[in-house]
Amino acid sequence: MNKQMQKGQIVKVGMADWKSTAAPDTLRTSGLGSCIGVVVYEKRRKIAALAHIMLPDSSMARQKEWNRAKFADSALEDMFTYFQHLGLRSYQLTAKMAGGAQMFAASSHTSEMMRIGPRNAEAVKKILALHRVRLEGEDTGGSKGRTIEFDPEDSTLSIRIVHRGEKVL
Repeated sequence: MNKQMQKGQIVKVGMADWKSTAAPDTLRTSGLGSCIGVVVYEKRRKIAALAHIMLPDSSMARQKEWNRAKFADSALEDMFTYFQHLGLRSYQLTAKMAGGAQMFAASSHTSEMMRIGPRNAEAVKKILALHRVRLEGEDTGGSKGRTIEFDPEDSTLSIRIVHRGEKVL
C-alpha cells in the first residue's frame, strides 16, 4: 500500500492549544508569526504532540484562570505529563520547532517585551534542554509567518513559509 493511501486525518492545532496523535494521522498548525510551533515525539511508537505557543512564560498570565497551552513552560509541562502517562520519560523524546519570527521592525529602542518571537524560541529551547529532550531541528526567526505539519510516521516536519515556499526538517 503506498503512503498516500495510508494517510490518516489531519489534526488541527489552534493558537494557544496543543494536541497529540499517532501515525497515520498528522498534526498541523498555522499562523505562526512570533508564536512557536513545537512538536515533541517518540519515533519508535510514532506518537507526537504539537503545541502552538504564544508567550514564553506563564508568569505573564494576567488572570487567575489562564490557558496553560498559551505559554511555553506550562504547555510543555502538560505535554511531558501526557507522555509520562504513556510510560515515556522526557529523555526518550525528541523535538522540532518552527516560528518565533520578529514580526515587527526592530529598532535600537525596541524593548525586550517586543522581542516575543526570539524570547519564545529561547524559552522552548531552555525547557527542552532542562528535560533532556533533544531538539532535532528548528526553523525559527526571520520576519515571515509559517504553517507547519508533522508526520509521526517518518518524523518529518513540513514548514511552509509565507512567500518563501516549503522546507522539510
